Formats: sequence, structure tokens, C-alpha cells
Amino acid sequence: MGARVKHEVGEYAIRIDRNGTWYYQGSPIGRKELVCLFASVLRREPDGSYWLETPVERGRIAVEDAPFVAVEMWWKDCDCGDGKPRQCLAFRTNLDEIVTADAEHPIRIHLDPRTREPRPYVTIRPGLEAKINRAVFYELVALGQTEVIDGREVLGVWSEGVFFPIDEVGALEAAAE
Repeated sequence: MGARVKHEVGEYAIRIDRNGTWYYQGSPIGRKELVCLFASVLRREPDGSYWLETPVERGRIAVEDAPFVAVEMWWKDCDCGDGKPRQCLAFRTNLDEIVTADAEHPIRIHLDPRTREPRPYVTIRPGLEAKINRAVFYELVALGQTEVIDGREVLGVWSEGVFFPIDEVGALEAAAE
């Protein structure tokens, strides 16, 4: 018996807005359980497109920014196996998925090239990110530490022994003026 070929249905009338709200045919999907079910079969292709993929069929959906939003963060000292406590940052998404920032779940800050306004993200699953909301980002910045990388002072955060840069210290000071 060969592998079953998935039926490609083209475009589903599903859209995720920049606030993480899921819509079907222009109306918000009100049942969180249904959104969580859809999210569990969400995949991202190498070309950046998003697809809902079941064992039988797959269809493309529209995503304005990121499919999830990180709405809460916890930090604690955790034992990473070497006997030294290290800071660990865990994020909860709008769909109640929890992920700890580490090498497989990096924090990424996109800086607007003109305004340097940050757009922060954390990887939830391969190819799928959560945009870190403003309140959580402020908490993240408050935990920031300065490190010297390639001769430049960089503000960032540590989680699971990995340093995630936020921005150069000089650029942050200039933006604050």
C-alpha cells in the first residue's frame, strides 16, 4: 500500500490577524477549542506560506504577522544539568501553548530599519512564531543584561544558557533621547 496523497484544496477562507485573532470568511472564530484544533495542524512552508494540513487534505491560510501571540512570560532559575542555575524564560501564547526560550525556541527581535522599533518573536514550533506582545516585551527588556559581542555592547536576555540580543546599547540610548 502506498502513501495516501493529500488533496490540496487551495485557499481556505481563514485569516489570522496581527493580534492573533482567527477569522473564517471574515468573522472571528469564537470557539477557542476550534482555533486550538486548527493551530495544531498549522504548518509553514519554506517559502513562508502557512497551511492547515490534516492527514487527508491541506489548504493555505493568510497570516498577517505571526500565527500566535505571546501574552505571558515567567522567569525562573532552572538546573540545566551542569549544576549551575540558569535563567529560563517561559512564554504562554494566546492559545495556551507554553514554550521555554532555548536554542530550538529562539527569541528574535526584528528592528525596523528606519525607526528601530522592535518587533519581538519567540519560536513555538519549527517555522511558527508568536509575536511577543508589548507588555511581555517590557518585562523581557527589564530582565536584560549587557554583553559584549564582536566588540559592541548589546542588551539581551539569557534563557537556558543561550543569549538572545535585543539591541545595541548605543542604539537604545540614542532612541531614548
